[in-house]
Amino acid sequence: MERIKEIYNYRQMIFRLVRKDLRGRYKGSVLGFFWTFLNPLLQLLVYTMVFSVIMRSGIDKYYLFLFVALVPWIYFSSSLTGGATSILGSGDMVKKIYFPREVMPIAYMTSSFVNMLLSFLVVFAVLIVTGYGVNPVAMLYLPIIMIVEYILGLGIALLTSALTVYLRDLAYILSIIAMAWQFLTPVMYSQEMVLDALASYPTLVRIWNLNPMTPVINAYRDILYYKTTPQLSTLAAAVVLGVGILLIGELVFVKLQKGFAEEL
Repeated sequence: MERIKEIYNYRQMIFRLVRKDLRGRYKGSVLGFFWTFLNPLLQLLVYTMVFSVIMRSGIDKYYLFLFVALVPWIYFSSSLTGGATSILGSGDMVKKIYFPREVMPIAYMTSSFVNMLLSFLVVFAVLIVTGYGVNPVAMLYLPIIMIVEYILGLGIALLTSALTVYLRDLAYILSIIAMAWQFLTPVMYSQEMVLDALASYPTLVRIWNLNPMTPVINAYRDILYYKTTPQLSTLAAAVVLGVGILLIGELVFVKLQKGFAEEL
């Protein structure tokens, strides 16, 4: 609780860092802040072309099926790649002034989270313009799963940012892991396809279910694509995995932060 209180006391610093990151993210580019919306749209176009035209998935309105999972995945991927370098990129601050070191990954993940919220404006626009619509009751669960994903992403960012200070190559390795992780998560395909394929291999099913992003992506898809409320088991699994990873990330971070100044 003392640690949480100390971080809270530096909330103004977090807000300023978030504002600075959002303003500088696309500074100098021609399209600027519009890349927030264009990035997921361009990825959606590529994946839809591949899986709807070249390699037909057979899923109805595949572009919506993919889009509602792709936007939250882009946010999570940033916790693996950008979040991992949040301490390294602030070496001068870490060495010169005191502040809770968690401020840096928290600020980065909050900035990415705001970026994800803005991208969801495109998701809602697509759902409305195409006439697909939303279920108001199911939408009540959307903030819950967003908060769970934020907690999960923050936990991973705390863990990877601390480890990357000591293992610089980890930043490059995590880019490869993020790409592989996406294909091991039901972003471009449904969970049912995996369960059917692994029906004869219960051990592999249990291993596959350990993926913390599986219940998160399934919950997003239940709310926005299937327009149903997420199953209680799905929400519970997401909450438990998110909080568990956050605690592990913080414990590792506190253990390793003592040597940050020397390593940087």
